[in-house]
Amino acid sequence: MFIDTAKIFIKSGDGGHGCVSFRREKYVPLGGPDGGDGGKGGDVVFQVDTSMTTLLDFKYKKKFVAINGGKGEGSKCYGKDGEKLIIKVPMGTIIRDVETNKIMADLSHPGDEFVVCRGGKGGKGNCKFCTPTRQAPNFAEPGMPGEERWVGLELKLLADVGLLGFPNVGKSTLLSVVTKAKPKIANYHFTTLKPNLGVVAVPGIEPFVMADIPGIIEGAAEGVGLGLDFLRHIERTRLLIHVVDISGLEGRDPIEDFKKINEELKKYSIKLWDRPQIVVANKCDMLFDEEIFENFKKEVNAMGYEKVFKMSAATSQGIDAVMKEAANMLKQIPITDLDIDIDERYIPEEKRFTYTINPIEEDEVRVYVIEGSFVDRLLLAVNVNDPDSLRYFHKVLKNKGIFDELREMGIEDGDMVRLNDFEFEYLL
Repeated sequence: MFIDTAKIFIKSGDGGHGCVSFRREKYVPLGGPDGGDGGKGGDVVFQVDTSMTTLLDFKYKKKFVAINGGKGEGSKCYGKDGEKLIIKVPMGTIIRDVETNKIMADLSHPGDEFVVCRGGKGGKGNCKFCTPTRQAPNFAEPGMPGEERWVGLELKLLADVGLLGFPNVGKSTLLSVVTKAKPKIANYHFTTLKPNLGVVAVPGIEPFVMADIPGIIEGAAEGVGLGLDFLRHIERTRLLIHVVDISGLEGRDPIEDFKKINEELKKYSIKLWDRPQIVVANKCDMLFDEEIFENFKKEVNAMGYEKVFKMSAATSQGIDAVMKEAANMLKQIPITDLDIDIDERYIPEEKRFTYTINPIEEDEVRVYVIEGSFVDRLLLAVNVNDPDSLRYFHKVLKNKGIFDELREMGIEDGDMVRLNDFEFEYLL
């Protein structure tokens, strides 16, 4: 089964909590704090696997979670770092952030890797908070939470040559003749429902990879039918072979068909429309008048396309000439990466230290409610019943600029400040 899109949930490991511990040994009753740091959470890494050809693995498994970091322990023992989670994907996979639809990575080379979610940092143990004036800190830092997000995977086939044209013009037949690929072939439209790849190995030329794309129809660039799903598979090709039914047996005008397909390419991507094309007039064995081909060639040449060939995929007539011309053109076309506009690149947002301040009225008392991931993390780190811990809590709020922000919002002496379930009175 050929699967070329998938949507999965991924989460990196949380950092391990720092430890609150004090050294207590015989003859060392006041040994001081010795709580170790927590370990770093495991990263989530996408990695290219050249043996994979589809995204079928993600049809059944859609949730991937990395291992959390270990907790710190006494005697200054650090927690173990979480092992990174490696997710294998086929070469040619694009990773998008579902929330913003921005491109995060383009894995188009063997060995490519991308860290899509970084593991949370481990929290510091209480020995790291020891100072000359705070010699027995009774608090430690919690581990940072890991990142999590939904990502979309898109597979864009990597091929040198893409076969292009309306349905039932003979693209699959051509692929089956020049390669060992065995696409489904029948005399009806949309016989090909999924892209097929094959290696062209004609004697006397350098082998190259050719992709047979399901037939494009008018309106494909706007998503008519499965147009967008099919068009993306020819984005990475260096050369297009545009196959046209010259026989006219279905009542179609080959010139109009050629123009319509190129118009769809132009709407979808100017870069794709500007790609070199070899134009192939197929089914010439059923052509009753040679002048039809000559007129077709003259008009196509006038549009700026010089390479026009007459061919019959069914009888193999003219196939060698087309393949040799494709091989010669590929030697002159440089291998370039798929360009992704910088505006489309994903820019990560820091969500682990965010907070909001909302003033509300409760029983004629003004309450400033502070919420967010920063608040959750801070409250995990402090013991509100311990004076040293409360001083650390006050210092963090001051260094973070929360007190300055509260003053700008007009907080007054006696107003209340609430962080989750913890509440205190503000005093100037």
